[in-house]
Amino acid sequence: MQTNLPSRDLVLIGAGHTNMHVARMWRMRPISDVRLTIISPFSRATYSGMLPGTLAGLYEPHEMEIDLYRFGASCGARIIIEEVTGFDPDAKQIHFADRPSLRYDIASIGIGSVPNTSHVLADNAAALSIKPMATFLNRLNNQLQRLQAGRSGDDPLSICVIGAGAAGVEVTLCLQTYIASRSHVARFCLVDSGEEILKGYLPNTRQLARRELERREVAVHSGRRVSESLGSELALDDGTKLPADVVITATSATPPQVLEQFQLPRCEDGFLAVRPTLQSTENDDVFVVGDTASFVDNPVPKAGVYAVRQGPVLWQNIQRRLQRQTLRPFQPQRGFLSLLATGDGKAIGQYRGRSFHNRLAWKWKDYIDRKFMRMYQDYRPMAMQQPAANSPEPPAMRCRGCGGKVGGNVLSAALERLQIPSSEFVRQGLDHPDDAALLNPQAAPVEVVSVDFFQAFMDDPYLVGRVAALNALSDIWAMGGTPRGAMAMVTIPAGKPPQQVDALTQLLAGGLREFSAVDVALLGGHTTEGDELMVGYTVLGDLGGNEPLTKAGLTPGERLILTKPLGSGVLLAGHAQALCRGEWIDEMLAGMLRANHAAVGIARKFQATAVTDVTGFGLAGHLLEMLDASGVGAELSLAALPQLSGFEELSSQGVRSSLDPANRLSEDQIKVETPKLRALAGYQALFDPQTSGGILMGIPAAVAQDCLTDLADAGFKSASVVGTVTTKSGILTVCQ
Repeated sequence: MQTNLPSRDLVLIGAGHTNMHVARMWRMRPISDVRLTIISPFSRATYSGMLPGTLAGLYEPHEMEIDLYRFGASCGARIIIEEVTGFDPDAKQIHFADRPSLRYDIASIGIGSVPNTSHVLADNAAALSIKPMATFLNRLNNQLQRLQAGRSGDDPLSICVIGAGAAGVEVTLCLQTYIASRSHVARFCLVDSGEEILKGYLPNTRQLARRELERREVAVHSGRRVSESLGSELALDDGTKLPADVVITATSATPPQVLEQFQLPRCEDGFLAVRPTLQSTENDDVFVVGDTASFVDNPVPKAGVYAVRQGPVLWQNIQRRLQRQTLRPFQPQRGFLSLLATGDGKAIGQYRGRSFHNRLAWKWKDYIDRKFMRMYQDYRPMAMQQPAANSPEPPAMRCRGCGGKVGGNVLSAALERLQIPSSEFVRQGLDHPDDAALLNPQAAPVEVVSVDFFQAFMDDPYLVGRVAALNALSDIWAMGGTPRGAMAMVTIPAGKPPQQVDALTQLLAGGLREFSAVDVALLGGHTTEGDELMVGYTVLGDLGGNEPLTKAGLTPGERLILTKPLGSGVLLAGHAQALCRGEWIDEMLAGMLRANHAAVGIARKFQATAVTDVTGFGLAGHLLEMLDASGVGAELSLAALPQLSGFEELSSQGVRSSLDPANRLSEDQIKVETPKLRALAGYQALFDPQTSGGILMGIPAAVAQDCLTDLADAGFKSASVVGTVTTKSGILTVCQ
């Protein structure tokens, strides 16, 4: 987490081989006064060299993945999981579909390539592109599951791989093992428009591959193109009809369509044009690497080995560019080792004019790939580096009091970038800023007020802004109110105006996205400087003529329903230590970003007697407040408590939120059925503070199941009956 705002931003677009080399070198020696940001559409980066081995069962899926969240946490890099939709080098802006543009000083673009898929296959539901590799296994498994329904085990699948280059041959051979391991019987065919498979390889290497394909009974159709897609059948241009339950495209590389929105020069092949220094031909501050790049003077094939070799040159040239020094050229090697897994503990290879197919080749490939991945799967947090001798002077001591406010130019510049909708609730707001906002009491009288404020839990202001808004809105919803307006409270780290404007814009835009979705007006607020990013909102609302929902009112016999899983406190603590896996964070964030207003609406529908949202005090703290207010007790089932993935594993390692000890001060009000329950993960979850947590409600027993059904339909899939209200006033009994 950044505690100040560096004056320059280095942004890596894509987490391919070349960009990740820069990230690894940064991890060992970060550049002074520069912030590193990695943008990727997926939280895990897949190493393409290990996908065939994973298909063959020689690796577990996680072994071919780099966990970007953990990697970023280990070295202080900002991770943004989002799809880039455009690039403007003149404005130095990176564009997205659903969030504000991001500024950069130096950018490196490495978003790879995509298979050259025929338009004939565009509408074929059976067609699977091998890219993006991060989702290939999931897409393949989903397709196989669909096919398995209604098909007898003896009815073989027909699998057709389009493209007989290195990727197509490897996938075909290794996929046979994958299919067999799932008790499927399959016939394979390989189609390529070229007259020979493995174009560009030595004749002997091609012969070894053909021999292995023949031995595996793979039908090879060379010099043929798919001319028509007929449901579960493909027609080739020579009239041949091929059954095809699954079609996998692994054809030659073409540019991702999004490159058309990158305002940079392109070569005739559609990829971005670069100089030998890896810079764009028309922009010194933009580097382009891997498959995304096409060298104007000395083109090279689209092969991963070149991307790997470009890494050290890119790292040196980025540093040289930041220091305004002469850059060095990338000099591609003439030949290289190539090893293709065959999925049976062997590999086909060629090196220095020789071709071979044996177990030693696989061991060689396995050693190289595992060694490569070990460099990127070490997530131990790096020791803090001492600033370089030429680091900029430390900032002057900041004033306190009103002198600690962010400059008016920063605030006005951020507000100008935001599109703030009008609201009938507001008489005068940010459209004509003044000392205070003026409300329209005739439109909606203010009956409910709440405030919430927290430190940024991740180094992505836009994401933090979204969660902060939902977290604050939840208090109004939990009271049965309708939020109408919000006032922001923001602390921004010290830094130069462009960086502060960007951080404030991202933060407020995130909040504005959630407010706009529920017709809540952003009225104004206050922004000051501090040691780290903090954000909160005061939210105003009304009850619309309804009685408020409160913590009081529980009656014995009612069921306690919790709408979201527990564990975000431990997961965030684990993230700070680079222990939290990317898939766990993805799940946690999805829950945090699920608004609670639908759940409260369902609570009213089923006559909820008491409602609260579960946040910082944890489930135990908030439930005990409800019990005290209602004069009742409760029996809670640990086995019924929904928990986030990863909570139990991290909890067993002793990972705890810093608020956990304070939340445990209420343990004297908790009675456990047997002492051994205190060691269970469910018991630890009672005291875990939640950020944008779920709703806890008391529901009549007769309608509890119907309430759960409605909650699941509204997206609260983890909603569960976690306990029963009892007559034991103020006592929370915990059982298995």
